[in-house]
Amino acid sequence: MTRSPVTNPYLLVLPGFLLAAFIILWPLYQLGVISLSEVNRFGQLRGFAGFDNYVAVFTDREFLGALWRTFIWTFGIVFGALIVSVPVALVLNEDFYGRSIARVIVMLPWAVSLTMTAIVWRWALNGESGMLNSGLRALGLIDTNIQWLARASTAFPMQILIGILVTIPFTTTIFLGGLSSIPDDLYEAARLEGANRWQTFRRITLPLMRPFLNIALVLNMIYVFNSFPIIWATTQGGPANSTDILVTYLYKLGFRFGKLGEASALSIMMFALLLAFTIAYVALAMRSERR
Repeated sequence: MTRSPVTNPYLLVLPGFLLAAFIILWPLYQLGVISLSEVNRFGQLRGFAGFDNYVAVFTDREFLGALWRTFIWTFGIVFGALIVSVPVALVLNEDFYGRSIARVIVMLPWAVSLTMTAIVWRWALNGESGMLNSGLRALGLIDTNIQWLARASTAFPMQILIGILVTIPFTTTIFLGGLSSIPDDLYEAARLEGANRWQTFRRITLPLMRPFLNIALVLNMIYVFNSFPIIWATTQGGPANSTDILVTYLYKLGFRFGKLGEASALSIMMFALLLAFTIAYVALAMRSERR
């Protein structure tokens, strides 16, 4: 008995799909059980608690602040990286002497541990001996040292800036892949028609790059939303929890305060937020492509 050619691809991907489903769904199930239970700080379930853990998270005054900062953090880094990465990718896509070296230099930060990068930036932003203050004083731009990480008004914007810088290499890589897939014949035809660089970018490059923009947006949104090392390595959510985002707030709930039930409830809520955004954005992107 021979299998239908239509079902063969599904049979081939079935083992991988089942494994991925187990890896994802089993922890979600366990988190769901813990989030609905009364749990001590050692992880022992004490009985059914209903939605008490969810209510405790919602009524915690630190939660709304962390939620709002998470949205600012995510959208600031993602859109900042997109805006910077597009021109960088366009330049690196041009044929010039030393292009390979330039690409390596741009991609190099991607190979460095994010935690190590954050630690280096913490040293650079040190209020007394940091390189940033030293450089600004040498240029005559400041007279006294700025405590970059001691105040929320400067700490959080600097953390967003660090996030943009470390996100550029990955985003640029995606855009370079998209640019390399665009046929050169289209650009040659546009030049023959008298189109300038801006018209070529707006009419050819940007529409054909839209699928890659969608990929970069969704992947970066998921990655940045759950990004932990930058904030934790620089301020640990301080001063006075003023730079906490949901993932650092989650870490404190679970491992500093021992509130594992509330931490599990927050994990489920974060997963639901990301899932809802991803489904909504992909649906809108697919609808716009069909038009």
